[in-house]
Amino acid sequence: METMHTSLQTRLRARSGELDGPTSGLAPGYVQTNLVVLPQALASDFLLFCQRNPKPCPLLGVSSPGSRTFELLGENLDIATDVPRYRVWEKGEMVQECQDVSHLWRDDLVSFALGCSFSFEEALTDQNIDVRHITQGRNVPMFRTNIDTQAAGPFHGKLVVSMRPFLPADAIRAIQITSRFPSVHGAPVHIGDPALIGITDLQNPDYGQSVDIKPNEIPVFWACGVTPQSVLMATRPDFCLTHAPGCMLVTDRRNSELAIF
Repeated sequence: METMHTSLQTRLRARSGELDGPTSGLAPGYVQTNLVVLPQALASDFLLFCQRNPKPCPLLGVSSPGSRTFELLGENLDIATDVPRYRVWEKGEMVQECQDVSHLWRDDLVSFALGCSFSFEEALTDQNIDVRHITQGRNVPMFRTNIDTQAAGPFHGKLVVSMRPFLPADAIRAIQITSRFPSVHGAPVHIGDPALIGITDLQNPDYGQSVDIKPNEIPVFWACGVTPQSVLMATRPDFCLTHAPGCMLVTDRRNSELAIF
């Protein structure tokens, strides 16, 4: 089990190469974000895509072209080195995973930081709700659905969701709690029968790892920040960078800042 670290310590561990896996449960209290890095020519269309799809793509930060930092999200933050694992995409195909993308950085790249469900998971565990992938030490299971996103320019594709199983009473509490966090995916998009959203096997996720589902538990599905990777596969831009699923950018913002009371 990973030891708890502050936000900067976690970024420095990723920067040094020591940390190369999922960040769930690390740097408790701090906001973690999904990452999408695109050429400037596509940035305005992707910004519009995020505005039209706020549940899977809740926007927390946009960089200046060529910049390797999000000025409002942290000090000593380097977008090209501080994610534990990156994915490199060419024409919609994931061609490489690596721990550092400095060698690929360009002056025309614009970075987008998107809210992550790890922020609301802390609120769930604070209420003693069992978040199964955390208790089992796994990466959250994520699934491509049959739900279309709202297109913007060339960007289009299917919604990706993350799944957490709960007993009915805890599912109700989880809905109430996550509804207070619209900037990190907010309330669930689906509850119950996975077939209704195009998922055939909960033990075979498209991303992440499967988790145990106990008798009488209900699968609850939230919009997921891996959705842009599904969209990139459909849009097929010449070049882009993302985080690897579950391997987030840890910021200096506090989860408590994102809650709406």
